[in-house]
Amino acid sequence: MKRLMITTALALVVSAGTAAAQTTVKIGVLTDMSSLYADLAGPGSVTAARMAANEFMANNKDFKVEIISGDHQNKPDIGSNIANQWYDVEKVDLIVDTPNSGVALAVNEITRNKNKVFINSGAASSDLTGPKCSPNTVHWTYDTWMLANGTGKAIVKTGGDSWFFLTADYAFGHALERDTAAVVEKNGGKVVGKVRHPLNVQDFSSFLLQAQSSKAKVIGLANAGGDTINSVKQAAEFGITKGGQNLAGLLVFASDVNSLGLKNAQGLILTETWYWDLNDGSREWTKRWQKERNAAGKIPSMVQAGVYAGVTHYLKAVAALKSAADGKAVVAKMKEIPTDDPLFGKGTVRADGRKIHDAYLFEVKSEKESKYPGDFYKTRATIPAAEAFRPLKDGSCPLVSG
Repeated sequence: MKRLMITTALALVVSAGTAAAQTTVKIGVLTDMSSLYADLAGPGSVTAARMAANEFMANNKDFKVEIISGDHQNKPDIGSNIANQWYDVEKVDLIVDTPNSGVALAVNEITRNKNKVFINSGAASSDLTGPKCSPNTVHWTYDTWMLANGTGKAIVKTGGDSWFFLTADYAFGHALERDTAAVVEKNGGKVVGKVRHPLNVQDFSSFLLQAQSSKAKVIGLANAGGDTINSVKQAAEFGITKGGQNLAGLLVFASDVNSLGLKNAQGLILTETWYWDLNDGSREWTKRWQKERNAAGKIPSMVQAGVYAGVTHYLKAVAALKSAADGKAVVAKMKEIPTDDPLFGKGTVRADGRKIHDAYLFEVKSEKESKYPGDFYKTRATIPAAEAFRPLKDGSCPLVSG
């Protein structure tokens, strides 16, 4: 009996020692849970982060990864309050996702000041790796420069040389309009006008009438999510495309195409860095994501894929350091370790925080061309990683220029 008691006591000591050695990492998915970006990010991004955390913990028993989520409601003040609460009180180590460039730029500064980590997948402003770059931030999935040089350049090269912009009136829309106008003019086209609309507007009639009267060959939609869906649908009602003008969806997601339907979206040219039907790895991950969300038939977006891949790479860096405490050190390790995941493949994180990978120029299929549910795109071109994003020297990032 005495020997049994000693053995039990030793087991308890070992067990207690194991629990004490376990490192806890806390990740906050700061996203749009209820408005125009909820479908392309939102609950689907939370699922993607949880998948990455579970896979990591299955192979790293000495780490415990907790996932929490919050709704920034597309308001920088609310997003900032949540970020401060998470970092100061909840002891969050990483904030991820954050569609809406206004919120993302605010979180970028908070994260820098508190020496935590911010992996942005949902917001587009290229300023996050330009003048506003930070040693604590990684911009993972896409940005406005990439969109402009993918979609904008392709359309100008095929005859769309006069543009009118319909622009969401906040940081993201301004950046996308700016970057696309530069590409249009660099390639011999011209910008004949623009109109800016509030975020999450329901009635685009007055804005579309201005675009229609401009006589521009191309109406560039520098908006996203529900705003893009509504503007495309209402443009069809006004007969804009039948009248000879073309719409350029500068930021269109597969989830948007799913909402629009191929009848409304067919022929749209767009640029993405990930598509659920791209290869066997993407299709296999999509099946697991749909099962985890209990949402058969739901199509994941590149933003949600970027959350999964970004969290996966972050946790590799934390494991290598055996700590998430020093955010700047973790991001430095993320830049040091090559990226490799089943969705974006092999890549790198550049000195300015820009994640580098291939991009794809897609065209939305017609209903006749689509062979099965979710069969949305045909690939017009693959843009190599070395050409997909703004050259490092052109970004005005203080981390690079000193």
